[in-house]
Amino acid sequence: MIPSILIIEDDLTFSTMLKTWLGKKGFEVDTASSSSRAKKQLSARSYDLILSDLRLPDQDGIHLLAWLRNQSCTTPFIIMTSYAEIQTAVQAIKQGASDYIAKPVQPDELLKKIREAIQKPEQEVTTTDVQLGKTAPQSFLEGESEAAHQLFSYVRLVAPTQMSVLINGASGTGKEYVAHRIHELSKRNGKPFIAIDCGSIPKDLAASEFFGHIKGSFTGALNDKVGAFEEANGGTLFLDEIGNLSYEVQVQLLRALQERRIRRIGSTKEIEVDVRLISATNENLQEAIAKGNFREDLYHRINEFTLRMPDLKERPEDILLFANFFLDQANRELERDLIGFDAAASEALQRYSWPGNLRQLKNIVKRATLLARGEFITLHDLGDEILSQPASTPQTSSFVLHDEEMEKQRILNALQQTGNNKTKAALLLGIDRKTLYNKMKLYNIG
Repeated sequence: MIPSILIIEDDLTFSTMLKTWLGKKGFEVDTASSSSRAKKQLSARSYDLILSDLRLPDQDGIHLLAWLRNQSCTTPFIIMTSYAEIQTAVQAIKQGASDYIAKPVQPDELLKKIREAIQKPEQEVTTTDVQLGKTAPQSFLEGESEAAHQLFSYVRLVAPTQMSVLINGASGTGKEYVAHRIHELSKRNGKPFIAIDCGSIPKDLAASEFFGHIKGSFTGALNDKVGAFEEANGGTLFLDEIGNLSYEVQVQLLRALQERRIRRIGSTKEIEVDVRLISATNENLQEAIAKGNFREDLYHRINEFTLRMPDLKERPEDILLFANFFLDQANRELERDLIGFDAAASEALQRYSWPGNLRQLKNIVKRATLLARGEFITLHDLGDEILSQPASTPQTSSFVLHDEEMEKQRILNALQQTGNNKTKAALLLGIDRKTLYNKMKLYNIG
């Protein structure tokens, strides 16, 4: 028999796309856009699996799950959410959910979870599955802006290849995450990912960090040391700020990459190594070549494919998405339970120029989470760094509202303009879906 799935998702575009894709994978798929509609369909027929968004217009997915279990329905249930909150995951599993997946959904991961849930008895799933990392929170968010979509389409394109990748971008834009993501999506993902910050290595120790040394080979070499190339053998070696390497170490690095052999300092034995190199820099290496500070042959060796990391100010649609994502992380780390950002704080976040990019945003949100005394982060909690620096011109609709009635009316207008599509309404208002749902609940907007 063909396995049947009910998708409960109010984003009609995403729901349709998911239905089409799962249909091609051999499933019979129905959809519902709300908890109430899902209950009617579940009362009329049974399904082999339920795939539900956490945030729904009338009730959240956990309420629907509780209703199902009260009806003695043991159908496998997978929760989807844009914010991978470990507390929510544990709560869902305790209520009887089979699994938990974070958006943006990775198709292969979802398909694997669906097949496991259909084949795996409900009683075998425990909260330990979540706590051991099977549905652990995301460590990073890709974003929804055009710049983000383009970047990660290139990531998915180059990852399965063996090409050396050079990532260009300012500090704090997430270059190491992208490097790690390439490794995860590559054929080397079962082998080590070793990251080296070339900017923090003393010049006289760089060769030792890369290639290792034997005891007594130089002053201070008290023990044998395995270098990064050996540690990364079979996997991926990530060299951050590669432009800081001395000319001599550049020569040694080029030789190791070309010959696929290294020799520990003080040793005569050559060791074969197989590594994929991913490099990153915030410098213009072509200018460094012109000045004689970087070898041109090494540049071409490490630059078989180039990725450019956009600055945060180039992707304003993602600012509040990342702010809420970092708030979720801060809530877990600091054991807080803040809901979000108030209107004034949301506007300030969107207007700020973010010279320190995502790293700066994460630090400010974490500090504000610690300082906040209410349920929402306020403008005051964000601190002088946001208030005193020049702001860029806002490129998305600011959500500055002077009273609750005006705020409610703008939400209603946005929903009407977008045909009740929550994702599009949130974009129109310049906020994320999580904040929109919180506001709709606050004003009892059905």
